[in-house]
Amino acid sequence: MTGGIGVRAAAETGTGGSAAGDLGADAALAVRGLAVRYGASTALEDVSFAVPAGTVTAVAGPPGSGKSTLARVLLGLRAPTHGSVAAFGAAPRTPHTVNGVLVPRGLPAKRRVRDHLLAYAAAADVPDGRADEVAALAGLGDETRTRIEVLGLGEQTRLAIATALLPDPRVLVLDDPVDGLDPAERNWLAELLRAHAARGGAAVITGRSLAALLPAADALLLLAGGAAVYQGTPAKLRRGYPDRLIVDAATPVALATHLAARGYTDAVIRPDGRLAVAEATEAVIREAAGAAQVRIAAVVPDPIHPDRVLAALTDRAATAPRPPGGISGVLSPFAGHAAVGAGRVEPPAPYGVSR
Repeated sequence: MTGGIGVRAAAETGTGGSAAGDLGADAALAVRGLAVRYGASTALEDVSFAVPAGTVTAVAGPPGSGKSTLARVLLGLRAPTHGSVAAFGAAPRTPHTVNGVLVPRGLPAKRRVRDHLLAYAAAADVPDGRADEVAALAGLGDETRTRIEVLGLGEQTRLAIATALLPDPRVLVLDDPVDGLDPAERNWLAELLRAHAARGGAAVITGRSLAALLPAADALLLLAGGAAVYQGTPAKLRRGYPDRLIVDAATPVALATHLAARGYTDAVIRPDGRLAVAEATEAVIREAAGAAQVRIAAVVPDPIHPDRVLAALTDRAATAPRPPGGISGVLSPFAGHAAVGAGRVEPPAPYGVSR
């Protein structure tokens, strides 16, 4: 292990976690009841999840939410205070099982790209030819004689990922891999992860932007203050935080009542008095308004950016009491707001994801 490129196995203790009691022994990666404490500070608290083979799990959260600590535990660079990590039913022992990239990347500035890869190939006990393979895979085939200090930030990230790929690990753990990548490089990363999963591998990727991680993600783990505030698929999160049409109606409660009678029950009244409607089209809304004799001044779309969802969940979790055993599923964006007719009073901003 040099700098931020992990080559060590994940640590394991004997304490299990309640939230992951049903994890199968055949999961590519199984985390149970993970807790990490530094003195009086808690970096992770009762985090449990499984990553099946053939899937990618994205871990997102604001700075200080525990993402990098989790990556270090998965790579065996930090022993958990409580809980366990297993790969394919056993504690991983070699970089051929679990390997990855941390922040900072730990790349030697003066070394040339190929020399760096050859040094790590020797450490991983793989043939020199593997260095050329991963350089090409990372799009660095023309940069093998270039000093690392000359590479751009995105190229350095791709080199770090290439280094992690040298032993062809079954599980990849990439800490903040999209940082510094341009859109083309992000597409490359998503394709790389999808190809790795298609071969039966698994991956965990972390980041501060949910939107940046979604293209590669089969499952999500959202963290705030070291605890899980959401675990599940992007589609499940999408259902909990839908895009909406914002309706400026003369009597929003009457319009919400007519929409509910037609099966469109997800309509909330914003603090500014406008009605935010999910699932219904503008044509349906105007038809209901006509039947209710409600005048509509305007209907405008409100597509929700995924990072607004992340902020909504993590900001709310930072001020809410933490229940025993952590949090799983979607936190209601309407908690604490009273019902108004067939609609509901909405918090200051609507939330959702666009996937």
